[in-house]
Amino acid sequence: MTKPCLPPLSEISAVREPVPPGACDSHAHVFGPYREFPLADDRSYTPPENGPGRFIAHLDRLGLSRGVLVTASAQGDDNRNVLAALRAYPDRLRAVVVVRADISDAELDSLAEQGVRGARFNLYKHGGKAVYRNGVGLEDFIALAPRLKARGWHAQIWIHAPDLPELAPALLAPGVELVVDHMGRMNASRGVEDPGFRFLCKLLAEGKAWTKISGADRNTAQGSPFADIAPFATALLQANAERVVWGTDWPHINYYEAPQVPDDGLLLNLLTEWMPDAATRAKVLVDNPARLYGFAKP
Repeated sequence: MTKPCLPPLSEISAVREPVPPGACDSHAHVFGPYREFPLADDRSYTPPENGPGRFIAHLDRLGLSRGVLVTASAQGDDNRNVLAALRAYPDRLRAVVVVRADISDAELDSLAEQGVRGARFNLYKHGGKAVYRNGVGLEDFIALAPRLKARGWHAQIWIHAPDLPELAPALLAPGVELVVDHMGRMNASRGVEDPGFRFLCKLLAEGKAWTKISGADRNTAQGSPFADIAPFATALLQANAERVVWGTDWPHINYYEAPQVPDDGLLLNLLTEWMPDAATRAKVLVDNPARLYGFAKP
């Protein structure tokens, strides 16, 4: 039995700059209700219930119009709770799900019709060992990538950037769009000159990958207000702002001490520091996610 995670904060910082119409939180999760959608027995953490209604409330209080839900590892490859959220809010939500190589073409097509635009693969390791249980790995990616590409989906890759150079040949070979989670989960203590991080910047610059400038709270070595993450976000934006989206990672799983739970208002306010130019913020918050996830123009 894993330790219960804390809920997201009920009080957050005020948003300093209103976001443009159509702005999107491009990385979040929903959980429950557990009587309908139980967690996987074999899991790395136990989050509290935070269903689609609470996620919509989270979007509304930040002034965001849209959101992208990602099936969390605690659900395994059970996407039912995410699909229920898509049915409840079809205009506001899209999804990235977890599927395995044995899924049928009919099932993939059904998922696409419901608003799924990508599949997530968990290649995140420390010391050669998977950090989270229930991940779908490289073998499934290789088998699925041509089928994802044929449907216009992308592959969302949860990976440590230092592992990218070694795995890039296998990831790039199928020609499917790649989206690297959380800035390559770079610990800020490694610095922006880390070869893996520079490789991620190169992939963006060459139009071979996207990334999410999310996970400031995961990547920081200093803690809130995450000043040490600014050089990483800036480097990725300078590499290719056309290939960057942003998300909160709400409801912030794997936090067990109240002072550590991230403040979503603060996370959104970081964007005015990372992107003082309103046109760039509109690109990252509105235009890029609309293109990547198939939202209508606002």
